[in-house]
Amino acid sequence: MEREHLRQWIGRRHVDHDIASLRHARLMAATVDRGGPALEEGDALPPLWHWLYFLDGLPPAQLGPDGHPARGGFLPPVPLSNRMWAGGRIDFLAPLPIGTAIEKRSRVQSIEHKHGRSGDLVFVTVLHEVLAAGTCCLREEHDIVYRNPVAPGLVPASAAAQPAAEHQRTWQPDSTQLFRYSALTFNGHRIHYDADYCRQVEGYDNLVIHGPLIATMLAGLAEEMGGGALKRFAYRAQNPALLGTQLMLNARRDGIGWALWTTLADGRVGMQAEASLGG
Repeated sequence: MEREHLRQWIGRRHVDHDIASLRHARLMAATVDRGGPALEEGDALPPLWHWLYFLDGLPPAQLGPDGHPARGGFLPPVPLSNRMWAGGRIDFLAPLPIGTAIEKRSRVQSIEHKHGRSGDLVFVTVLHEVLAAGTCCLREEHDIVYRNPVAPGLVPASAAAQPAAEHQRTWQPDSTQLFRYSALTFNGHRIHYDADYCRQVEGYDNLVIHGPLIATMLAGLAEEMGGGALKRFAYRAQNPALLGTQLMLNARRDGIGWALWTTLADGRVGMQAEASLGG
């Protein structure tokens, strides 16, 4: 792998503009079955719903075989075939009002090559800042991981013991919810809708539940349990969750914040998160 060639992408910048539209927010509320009063313009956008905006709308000729934008534009042309949303850290600095004009400033912050159980891994971290009316509303470090398909027969890591949860909620996404979230985020990644591609190319037994959708559900649970607005949210995907899997959303107090995680049917952790809230 040409590591020095990839490192040339560090520091690359991109700026984008959008409107935090009420229509998109209401469609997202329907997708995640959000209760309570209908969202209105001026309301604070719920946590992690900023992923509904600043979407790339590239023509087919500019897409890669996985349905994502072809590599080598803003993100580096990592030669490993599988590309996944690995985790991130978000600081919520000010409410992001629904209906307002917003700006996103992005920069490739780091590129790191590692070797794991499944082979070579490349982690790309991108820094995003989202502004409204000149005020930075959130600052996000987004981790993307690239790897080759998992070799057939590789035994998953065993389930690690977890502390008891104070709050638990079951959630089993269906294909309609995956379709809606892909549509709302204009996510063409075929692992979320093309089962044959999942099995034959990327080595998954079924469609993959979106990592950002899982993180969004955990962030919403943290706000609900904590009774306040998020100030910081950090999350890390550990094992993919596949369509047909019933996920358990777990939360427990951890000092002044919350520890959150999802568990799969076999007890393994799918995603871990930490959240701190304001008063």
